[in-house]
Amino acid sequence: MDVAKAKANQLANIEKRSGKSLAELAKIVAASGLAKHGAVLALLKEKLGLTHGDANAIALYARSAGANAAPAPAPAAAVDALYAGPKAALRPIHDALIAKLTAFGDFEIAPKKGYLSLRRAKQFASVTPATKTRLDIGIILKNAEGTDRFVAQPAKAMFPFKVGLTSIDEIDAELLSWLKNAFTAAA
Repeated sequence: MDVAKAKANQLANIEKRSGKSLAELAKIVAASGLAKHGAVLALLKEKLGLTHGDANAIALYARSAGANAAPAPAPAAAVDALYAGPKAALRPIHDALIAKLTAFGDFEIAPKKGYLSLRRAKQFASVTPATKTRLDIGIILKNAEGTDRFVAQPAKAMFPFKVGLTSIDEIDAELLSWLKNAFTAAA
């Protein structure tokens, strides 16, 4: 049995049954912002009525289709919601930070409730509009020492360090160095 041929036949049959091309199906997965395989399966089953096997094939296809892509922006609606109302003034800081981070290489931006998770193979940072005047950057770095600015968090915190930003000027070489180290460690 030719596994590659069987896989190609399965994907062609999914296109016929769903009425959507593989590119359209991959786009649905990418636009969802979901990263966990089980969550993607649930979405495809619920939204498109796919069987478990078909949903699994599309989830794997979508993951491989996006493996060589540039970092996908977080779904715009989720980012817009984070910076709605009184936190709107923080959006330029967010946009400037993300622009700087894209120079590091590929990573995923996944919206969560109240923040954005930044991940490679593992999560390395978060961006949270904490107040209407401060954006908090959570950073995962092992064996690092905190400073007045690079604030160590409690021992079991998801992000061992936090940096607060109130202006674009605070996105400086020092902050980018911490983030680059976290980015590199998350490969």
